[in-house]
Amino acid sequence: MTIRERTELGAIANNAELIPSSWEVLLKMPIREKPNLVAIIDDDDLMRSSLQGLLKAAGFSARTFASAEDFLNSGQQHHIACVITDIRMQGMSGLELQARLNAEGCRIPIIFITAHGDAKMRTQALRSGAVEFLAKPFDDEALIESVRAALES
Repeated sequence: MTIRERTELGAIANNAELIPSSWEVLLKMPIREKPNLVAIIDDDDLMRSSLQGLLKAAGFSARTFASAEDFLNSGQQHHIACVITDIRMQGMSGLELQARLNAEGCRIPIIFITAHGDAKMRTQALRSGAVEFLAKPFDDEALIESVRAALES
């Protein structure tokens, strides 16, 4: 075996030894996961608190906002995986929020909850990309399943 062949084999062996440690470094690197934070937007304090408690009990993290404007001004849009919002609120409505997010190219899955919805609103919301449109009072499990579906989308 020539010196050159031995040098090449040594380089190959040295590189082979580095491969496992390279993999170890890659495995230790943090993986960027999709956000899993749910935003709850409702002008009713009790509803926000109840929804946050329900989501926490189901293993989800949630942040609450008293209005669509508060949510938009928070800058959290890119950290939110799903929005649960009322349709009728003081100021900007849930449907207006959806239109604004769509116009900005921010495609966050939205679940609407409302006590004042009708077929026209439901159709508009779903055609604009809503995951679900639930009438109050809604079944807790139906909401949890909708959140799961939104996070998987």
